Amino acid sequence: MTKEKGTISINTENIFPIIKKFLYSDHEIFLRELISNAIDATQKLKRLSSLGQYNQELGDLTIQVSINKKKKTITISDAGLGMTAEEIKKYINQVAFSGATEFMEKFKEAKDANEIIGRFGLGFYSAFMVSEKVEIQTLSYQEGATAAKWTCDGSTAFEISEGKRNSRGTDVILHINEESAEFLEDHRIQQILDRYAKFLPIPIQFGTKSQSVEDGEDSEGKKKYKSIDVPNIINTTQPIWTKAPSELKDEDYISFYRELYPFTEEPLFWIHLNVDYPFNLTGVLYFPKLKNDYEIQKNKIKLFSRQVFITDEVKDIVPEFLLLLHGVIDSPDIPLNVSRSFLQSDGNVKKINSYISRKVAEKLNELFNKDRKAYESKWNDIGIFVKYGALSDEKFYEKAKDFLLLTNTQKEHYTLEEYKTKVKDFQTDKNGQLVWLYTGDAEQQHAFVQAAAQKQYDVLIMNTPIDNHFMQHLEMKLEKTTFKRVDADIVQKLIEKEETEKHTLTEEQTSQLKSIFEKAFNNTNMKVEVESLPAESLPVTITMEEWMRRMKEMSKMGGGPMSFYGSMPDSYKVAINANHKLIGKILSADETAQATLAKQACDLALLSQGMLKGADLTAFVERSVEVL
Repeated sequence: MTKEKGTISINTENIFPIIKKFLYSDHEIFLRELISNAIDATQKLKRLSSLGQYNQELGDLTIQVSINKKKKTITISDAGLGMTAEEIKKYINQVAFSGATEFMEKFKEAKDANEIIGRFGLGFYSAFMVSEKVEIQTLSYQEGATAAKWTCDGSTAFEISEGKRNSRGTDVILHINEESAEFLEDHRIQQILDRYAKFLPIPIQFGTKSQSVEDGEDSEGKKKYKSIDVPNIINTTQPIWTKAPSELKDEDYISFYRELYPFTEEPLFWIHLNVDYPFNLTGVLYFPKLKNDYEIQKNKIKLFSRQVFITDEVKDIVPEFLLLLHGVIDSPDIPLNVSRSFLQSDGNVKKINSYISRKVAEKLNELFNKDRKAYESKWNDIGIFVKYGALSDEKFYEKAKDFLLLTNTQKEHYTLEEYKTKVKDFQTDKNGQLVWLYTGDAEQQHAFVQAAAQKQYDVLIMNTPIDNHFMQHLEMKLEKTTFKRVDADIVQKLIEKEETEKHTLTEEQTSQLKSIFEKAFNNTNMKVEVESLPAESLPVTITMEEWMRRMKEMSKMGGGPMSFYGSMPDSYKVAINANHKLIGKILSADETAQATLAKQACDLALLSQGMLKGADLTAFVERSVEVL
């Protein structure tokens, strides 16, 4: 072969410095890119063999990654198709984009290295992020081919000469530059391989590992063992998502989950995805146990393309509410070097998003119909997924309303339709509005829950971070239905009926009572009203109106138009029970006793709402001792 020198056809001298500098933050992906190229070359050879277009022995197709610390090189070797000198010129020298000018104009817009590589086909050239020189030794599978060598020092000059490879395939040899010396450490390469190459379809070897094998028997007839070095294969070539569900058992899915998330509790259940039209997609999605609603972790789904890991940021591929799931998605329709802008605009990605949402809805519906008790037992863990989905995805809500459950303080579960039937006779107000009562904390609001139960009202538990938004969503969806927290008003006013109770206090007594308690509270945000309540009800009850409390809580979750309410002072309603005997005692006492008793009643009401703290709580305790 005649030695040939030339210039890579990119018409500029400064393309490589740009690649090096711009892609530096993601420079570890060079290994993923080069191994992916080796995988492609190997799989294409296997394909030719299966079609009868290559009749030689395939032999060992393991791809080898090796480090030579003395020479400061990393070598990626495959036994795939190999290349001729002409193919090197075609695939390596003529960089796969339409000229450096376009590159120079567009790279400024890109937000990450993947976007650059994906847009301009620079996979192989990522090698120059870490190398001062790159060498290719290759021998084509074609009969009569001769070995070829290509070298380039990171400028646009290259050299092609006769190579020394004597078996089919390609070695890519990286002469690592000073700044990238970290990649000459075994643990660093192992780290990258664990991230990107764990499930590649061709075996990847990185060094050797020690293995114990039998070595005959000793003089007493006991087996002897010796340690030998065997190839260290770092990947599983047939992960479970590449297999048919019929081939797999529950243990296989759980074992794979443990491999992905070693220190996590076993999943509740999983969904095996498998579709080949109108796009290709395989994968397994797991529903994890959420220890509590505030420990939600996203970015637990890993995205692959033909078993090559791409990213665990799958925001645009998976519906937002399912980012809480764990697992794997693999689609060859998503390019290896995927960019955020591609994900946001690609039609296939949008179809994948809809498909995953539909498959999850179908699985949940199947579980609900097949074994409702088992489904209910998982509701504490899966409820937040389903509610989030109902909120954020209209199509999902339409399916989910049949298996979306409401749970009451008796721990009973109802679908939306079942619950409507349960409460409509007792909890419809005088205007025909159905009122669904709820508590955010059944312990804290126990007195209010009990008061509702005495009126034969049912109380739901709504205590997840998204329940405020969820209830508001249902109020828009369900006809003439509203939610009220049990402490949003006195029980008689939560669900207003035609009949109203009356008290026997005179106008003067009512006015006096208001004045006594306004002084006792000494707070303009406490609006005092005298009410006619059953004698057994509490003498003083503090409530915050539903709309006010809901707006304030939603403002805490995230700014926007609601932030206005977050800055407003808390405003409460105070109901003085005119029929309680303590109120009669206060009215008939002298001025000093009135003040003491009213203050004590006010503090008890504050205490029941968890609003009595610090110095006020200390004063209440001391006063209580004195009163006793």
